[in-house]
Amino acid sequence: MKKSDAVLSILSFVGILAALYMAFIYAPTERTMGDVQRIFYFHVPCAWISFLAFAVVCFCSILFLRRGTPHWDRLAYSAAEIGILFLSLVLVTGPLWAKPVWNVYWTWDARLTTCLILWLIYAAYLMLRNWVTDRERGARFAAVFGIIGFIDVPIVYMSIRWWRTLHPAPVLGGDEGSGLSPQMLYTLLAAIAGFTILFVTLLSFRYRTHLFRLQIEQLDSDHRF
Repeated sequence: MKKSDAVLSILSFVGILAALYMAFIYAPTERTMGDVQRIFYFHVPCAWISFLAFAVVCFCSILFLRRGTPHWDRLAYSAAEIGILFLSLVLVTGPLWAKPVWNVYWTWDARLTTCLILWLIYAAYLMLRNWVTDRERGARFAAVFGIIGFIDVPIVYMSIRWWRTLHPAPVLGGDEGSGLSPQMLYTLLAAIAGFTILFVTLLSFRYRTHLFRLQIEQLDSDHRF
């Protein structure tokens, strides 16, 4: 393991531990929803990481189409895998939070529906990569799909502003208007920071795994010929 990997792993571990401590011990209990509100400190960071991951997919896909360098494609692929993992956690933690508050696990409002569509888009992105046998062609198809699919990310984010929804309003700060006390805001920011470091760590590991696989396949192809 490289020194940078060890540092990232340690920082991820410490960051997630700090987030857990602050979410369950440091942050006060919300007066209306009670302890179930603590899911918020994991639900929001997971959503942030999925948006960040799909932004990486879009950015790297653009560079891959422009330059044709395989490592941009591998980075986009890695980010998509991590993004859909965290978005799946969003779709799990959301209903767990919604049931005690809304009395239903799921409702087809704008935020939830657009979020599910986003999950389906990137699930299709990953399936597309496996279905197309020509690697180069599949990578280019996936790059175009990843760029177009990113359009849904700002739609998900803006959905609670554009349409009526049961989803809580966005949190902009720790003042009275935001609905968060300073302790809650600090906990949220700590969780976002911890999850972001975890994302960078996972992306680094997954990216190198794809590169190793590509090198092995290339060596195997060379031996055959």
